Amino acid sequence: MSRFLFVVPPLTGHINPAAAVAAELAARGHEVAWAGRPEAVERLVGERPLVYECAGPDGIGGRPPELRGAAALKFLWGRFLGPLAEAMAPGVEAAIGAFGPDVVVADQQTVAGALVAERLGVPFATSSTTSAELTDSMAGMPGVHSWLTGLLGELRARVGDPAATYDPRFSPLLTLAFTTPELTGPYTAPDTELRFVGPALAARRLDTGDFPWQWLDLAPGTPAVLVTLGTANTDAGGRFLAESVAAVRARAGRLRAVVCDPGGLLGAVPPGPDVLVRAGLPQVALLERMSAVLCHAGHNTVTEALWHGVPLVVAPIRDDQPVVAAQVVAAGAGVRVKFARAGREQIGAALDAVVTLPGHRAAARRVRDAFRAAGGESAAATHLEKLAAATGHPR
Repeated sequence: MSRFLFVVPPLTGHINPAAAVAAELAARGHEVAWAGRPEAVERLVGERPLVYECAGPDGIGGRPPELRGAAALKFLWGRFLGPLAEAMAPGVEAAIGAFGPDVVVADQQTVAGALVAERLGVPFATSSTTSAELTDSMAGMPGVHSWLTGLLGELRARVGDPAATYDPRFSPLLTLAFTTPELTGPYTAPDTELRFVGPALAARRLDTGDFPWQWLDLAPGTPAVLVTLGTANTDAGGRFLAESVAAVRARAGRLRAVVCDPGGLLGAVPPGPDVLVRAGLPQVALLERMSAVLCHAGHNTVTEALWHGVPLVVAPIRDDQPVVAAQVVAAGAGVRVKFARAGREQIGAALDAVVTLPGHRAAARRVRDAFRAAGGESAAATHLEKLAAATGHPR
C-alpha cells in the first residue's frame, strides 16, 4: 500500500473533490494525510483525518466585491494564492518529513505542494479543480500572464527548486482534471500526463443534512431550481439573489426555488410555497430533485449540476467563472446572464428557457453521460496508484 499527502487551500470547492478521491484511496487500503488548515479539512472530510497544520489565511479576505477581470485575477494570486504558498511551505515540508508520502497530491492553485515536493524530490500529482487552467483564458491579458509567470518564478526561487522550468500548476507526472472535454471544449494540453476523470462526488452523495425535504413534496410536478452563488461570494450577491427570488415569485405555481444564502444577504425570508431560503444546503443530494440551477458558474457547482444532467443559468462574477460559464453555453447546457446587470425579467426569461426548452436538458445529459463514464474518484484513485507504483516503492 502507498501513502498519499493531499495539499489543499482553505476553500470548499478545492477540498471537496480531493476528499472524494482520498476516501476512495483509504477504502482501497492506502494511507492518506492532509496538509492545510485543520478546521477547513475536518469540516469537509470528516472521520478525524490526519491533518498537518499549515499557516496561512482562512480564506480570500479583503477583496472588494466589485473587483472583476484582470484586477480580480491579480488580487487572487498576488494577495491570496501567492502569500498562501509562502505561508504553507514550511508546514508542507514538515508534513512530508513526518508522513513520508509516496505521492503528494497538490491542489493546482496551492503551489506550495508542488514547489516543496519538487525541491525534496517527492513525486507529486496535480489536482485541477477548475477547467479554466486548461484553456487559453489569459490570451487577451498578456500582461497578466507575464505577471503571473513572474510571480510563480519568484515563489519557486524561494520555496522550490530554482533549476526547475515547468509550470508548477501542472505536475510533469500527472494532472487530474475533474471535468471532461464534453464540457471544456477545445483545451490546451500542458506538459503533463493529463487525465480527465469527471466530478468526484462520492463523499457527499449521501449527505442529506437537515434540509426540510417535505417542502419539495408540497407541489409535486412543479419544477424546482437551486439558486446559489457558492461559498466565496457571500459579500457580492445581495442584489442578484433578491432579483432571482423576485423572478421565481413572478412565476408562482410554475416554478419554485431553493436559495442558498450563507451570508444572510436576503434577511429573514419566511418559507413559502415558491421560495425556501437556507444558509446551507446538502447540494449534491438536493440536485437529484432539481430541474435547473441558477449559479455563479463556479466549477464545482457547474459540474455537480451537469453530473445530474441538470441545465444551468450562469451569472459569472470573477476568477475562473467567466471561462466556465462560456463552456456551459458552448456545450448547449445553459444560458448566461450578466451578474451585475440582470434583473428579474432577464433572470426569469433565462430560467424559463432552461426549464422548458428541451435542448438545454438534452445537452446537460450528454455532458452527464461523459462525466459518469470518466470514472470520478475511482478513476482518479487508480491513476494515483499507478503513479505511486511507477515512481516509488509502494508499501
